[in-house]
Amino acid sequence: MGKLLKRNEFILFCILLLFACFVGFVNTGFWSPLNIFSLLKSSVVMGIFAIGTLMVILSGGIDISFPAFSVFSFYITVKYLVAIKYQGTILLPFVLAVFIGMSLGLVNAFLISKFRLAPLIVTLGTGSAVTGFLRAFVGTGIIPNLPSSMVAFSRMNILNTALPDGSIASLSVSIFLFLGLAVGAAFFLKYTTLGRGIYAFGGDPVAALRVGFNPIKIQCFVYGMAGALAGAAGIVHSSLIRQANPRDLEGFEMEIIASVVLGGASLTGGKGTVLGTVLGVFILVLIKSSLILVGIPSDWQKVVVGAVLITATVATAYRMKRHA
Repeated sequence: MGKLLKRNEFILFCILLLFACFVGFVNTGFWSPLNIFSLLKSSVVMGIFAIGTLMVILSGGIDISFPAFSVFSFYITVKYLVAIKYQGTILLPFVLAVFIGMSLGLVNAFLISKFRLAPLIVTLGTGSAVTGFLRAFVGTGIIPNLPSSMVAFSRMNILNTALPDGSIASLSVSIFLFLGLAVGAAFFLKYTTLGRGIYAFGGDPVAALRVGFNPIKIQCFVYGMAGALAGAAGIVHSSLIRQANPRDLEGFEMEIIASVVLGGASLTGGKGTVLGTVLGVFILVLIKSSLILVGIPSDWQKVVVGAVLITATVATAYRMKRHA
């Protein structure tokens, strides 16, 4: 019991619960099914991004190119499917976007592993290059008419609740996509050799190399996976808002990194869990939404995200120092 109380995930869960109670006390509308379902829906895209970012950070790297890769993936995919008048299932949009995102992620891995370049510089450069290419050669216009399968996906719900005013509050099926990916990632990191290698490489690259882990393989996997998940998140994002906008998700990387660090991941690598990241995402989404519920201007969101990132980084460094 003592170990449970000291676990970072338990502390995060208590913070989430206490903060929710506080916001609910200030504004009772917080507990309405419509608001709860909306919060869960808002967590999906951020959560999928966060899983890929966690793997990169665990390996000792950093990736700030995933929002650009996501936009490139879903915009190219939607533009192509609209051009061919695609009428099939949602599977093809996901496959195409994931493939494009993974390919771009592998470019990051190649540059970082082959030339031993700083991940921050590489991902900053590739993200900027991809964004520039998209807007210069593909298009800058919003695509309002998505393939029917993407629109149908946005309307898929697993729970419908009638409200007193006669309206319906619906829980999107996309939340299960996020939670399913989270469970799969947690299992992979804990029970597979490659997953343990990611932790080992992030904790001590020299020691990981000595025991037989291949650093190139690990970097290809984490950056490729981050790109693939960015592509999947892009399709979910585009489907939920029912349009493809090449200017979406700008500046999104700071929120994702903040949620991962808030979840207990160390920016130096080798420390962090999927459960902590999921809780970090929920807390950050709750904080952002509560600013509106309690009447604080939305312009303060970036201030809050920055403060959360700094506070979480300091707290993680302090815990590591005490542990040492």
